Amino acid sequence: MEGTELAGKILSTWLTLVLGLILLPSAFGVSLGISEIYMKILVKTLEWATIRIEKGVPKESVKNSASVGIIQRDESPMEKGLSGLRGRDFELSDVFYFSKKGLEAIVEDEVTQRFSSEELVSWNLLTRTNINFQYISLRLTMVWVLGVIVRYCVLLPLRVTLAFIGISLLVMGTTLVGQLPDSRQYRPQKGGICVANHTSPIDVFILTTDGCYAMVGQVQGGLMGIIQRAIVKACPHVWFERSEMKDRHLVTKRLKEHIADRKKLPILIFPEGTCINNTSVMMFKKGSFEIGGTIHPVAIKYNPQFGDAFWNSSKYNMVSYLLRVMTSWAIVCDVWYLPPMTREEGEDAAQFANRVKSAIAVQGGLTELPWDGGLKRGKVKDAFREEQQKNYSKMIVGNGSLNSESN
Repeated sequence: MEGTELAGKILSTWLTLVLGLILLPSAFGVSLGISEIYMKILVKTLEWATIRIEKGVPKESVKNSASVGIIQRDESPMEKGLSGLRGRDFELSDVFYFSKKGLEAIVEDEVTQRFSSEELVSWNLLTRTNINFQYISLRLTMVWVLGVIVRYCVLLPLRVTLAFIGISLLVMGTTLVGQLPDSRQYRPQKGGICVANHTSPIDVFILTTDGCYAMVGQVQGGLMGIIQRAIVKACPHVWFERSEMKDRHLVTKRLKEHIADRKKLPILIFPEGTCINNTSVMMFKKGSFEIGGTIHPVAIKYNPQFGDAFWNSSKYNMVSYLLRVMTSWAIVCDVWYLPPMTREEGEDAAQFANRVKSAIAVQGGLTELPWDGGLKRGKVKDAFREEQQKNYSKMIVGNGSLNSESN
């Protein structure tokens, strides 16, 4: 009985602290400054750890640990590289150049590496790194051990508690709201479509702190499926199966009907269709840009110094991902709301999608890639291979023709 009473007292004290220091101030929009103090201490600690690492490890090792790849590439365009090989017509030796590029793509292509965690320039006292920095000195090792205790014994229980309370309130609240006869007049009447780059499921929660959205996404199972089924009761979200062609046509129809009604919430869409590792923006699916309406671009960029927000869904399930997030130091990100964009005259959906993607990439400091994020799950389409083959042929024939004319 004494053990039960002690556990009850600890639990009640814990819940009281969470309620008094976090939930109630957040509900009234009041900040106690705890987060700011925590971040200042964390930044100072990471800066100290970086200095210790630089003193204890050769600079070459630290530099190599931050490398995002195992191949040192020449980032110049292939056309420039090919023209620099010679000043004459095409020669058989030029095959070696294409072979080199092909081997580089096989060993480490620029698509696959976008679905692995971003490597850091300096260690953030987490375990994800290429070098065992925690063993440089006893002092750094003790700080690392202390960090493990703080993350797993303080931050993890705190975040699990907040997640449990939040999800419970979400399920109960949306269920009750769904039973109301009609509450549309109380929703924001913004209209339009909000599109953003996609790194994590957390993207949704970050954006909804500034406003309410109707979401479009793939049907999920497990914990995400429970949340999807709960929130659809309160708002007309659109969930679909990516593999079902009939679902695609139905989604397009429902989206057109949605934006036609200006009383409904703006739609939140992630046109990449999958999570990218916070370094790049990949191809935007044109379907979101064919239905008309005003596009409101949003750029999201996470700070990897404090934790890795990227969700590699092919490697981690939702529970494993949440454990990684909840045991990180913090999730910090910048959000930019860009000016609204509309489709210009003579511009097709693909061109419009690329223009919006470019604006998001520039604002967020992200690398813009033309590749489809669907390559994460499927094989390269024959059309993609044929297009690259045509480009290589044009480079070879084009250079030869130019050289012949000059001679």
